Amino acid sequence: MKQFAVIGIGNFGYYLAKHLHEKGNEVMAVDIDPKTVQSIKDHVSQAVVADATDAEALKELALDEFDIVILSTGSILSNSILAALNLMELELDNVHAKAMSESHGKILKKIGVPHVFFPEKDMAQSMAERLHAPDMLDYLPFMEGYAIINLPCPRKFAGKSLAKLNLTNKYGVQVLAITDADKTPLSPTGTFVVEGDHKLILLGPDKALEKLKRL
Repeated sequence: MKQFAVIGIGNFGYYLAKHLHEKGNEVMAVDIDPKTVQSIKDHVSQAVVADATDAEALKELALDEFDIVILSTGSILSNSILAALNLMELELDNVHAKAMSESHGKILKKIGVPHVFFPEKDMAQSMAERLHAPDMLDYLPFMEGYAIINLPCPRKFAGKSLAKLNLTNKYGVQVLAITDADKTPLSPTGTFVVEGDHKLILLGPDKALEKLKRL
């Protein structure tokens, strides 16, 4: 079990805090609006009314005791930046802050936020991948130019061993794992034979993965 503090309970913060708690984690939800805090109190471990733009109020939350602090404010840019600055002055190295635009993200990085994420951009990218390739079950950005995908076994691969497929040398991708029809994870060796109902979890360059999706 981990301890999370979610600051800013808009739509994103609400569902994030709720699902983290449903996963068995200890979650503290923080928002300036008492009605918002009241609405989430039954779905988290603790719900607190506090203004994240108030440095003293943040100090009272003992955020250094949490594994991860998520700043999910963003509708008012100045408030998000001030709240992030207050968190950085607490010398926290576990802060993940939501950015609503590239410029917003750059500012957050400039003031020292270690982890900046773009929920709308990430969701749009993931949805684009799903719409572009409906047979691809999942897409996860890994780092610039690379991704991890969960791909149904291409027809050309069925009945062949991983050694014979030689995906690393031919495509520059690595097989991280394989799951069968029951979604049971497998740890394949070079002699492992891929079947048509298998799903391959692959890591590699975007261009190489795009080629594999078209096989």
